[in-house]
Amino acid sequence: MSETALPAAKVKARVLNVPNMVTISRLILAVVLFGLLSAGSYTAALVTFIIAASTDWVDGYWARKYGQVTQLGRILDPFADKMIICGTFIYLAAAPQLPDGTPASGVVAWMATVILARELAVTALRSFIETNGGDFSAKWAGKWKMVFQCLAAGFSIGKLQWFDTATRSFAADLPTWVGSGLNVTLWVALALTIYSGLEYIWVSVKVLKRMDA
Repeated sequence: MSETALPAAKVKARVLNVPNMVTISRLILAVVLFGLLSAGSYTAALVTFIIAASTDWVDGYWARKYGQVTQLGRILDPFADKMIICGTFIYLAAAPQLPDGTPASGVVAWMATVILARELAVTALRSFIETNGGDFSAKWAGKWKMVFQCLAAGFSIGKLQWFDTATRSFAADLPTWVGSGLNVTLWVALALTIYSGLEYIWVSVKVLKRMDA
């Protein structure tokens, strides 16, 4: 093996490690998920979402445990999270409508907009602060926000399994706990989304003040 081939092989090994491959697989699952939601295959979409969301912690845990943290992974992991969550809520907001004009998913456009706006704002703030040497580590509200967003999305996709597009109504055997679970998790997710967004903004303001001092 030549001297130039060895560094290339090492670079490839670092890039194509287990955490990065898990992250890439989650990006692929996101594309599959969006296709299933578009096609109205909600049972398959729910299974795909559960797999994609439940493996969120695997890449980060593996990277830290086995010392396989890479710059590519630091970029792809949060991108995959945001693609899955934001994309899912956008598709849910565009779900078939009830006779009153509201999405059968229970997710209306402004809810998806709040979630998307928060993620974009935090991503921009984190990039700026960390570039300038500030600490922008995740807060507890941000972690719980992710949990409840996943739960709300899961309940929403699950509820759509009982929706009849022909009659634009839900089947009579729709369990009441599905609707109740959706309402609770969705509103908690929105509250944590707004709270955690404001929390990150406040941290950013304090860091910026220290930088200007």
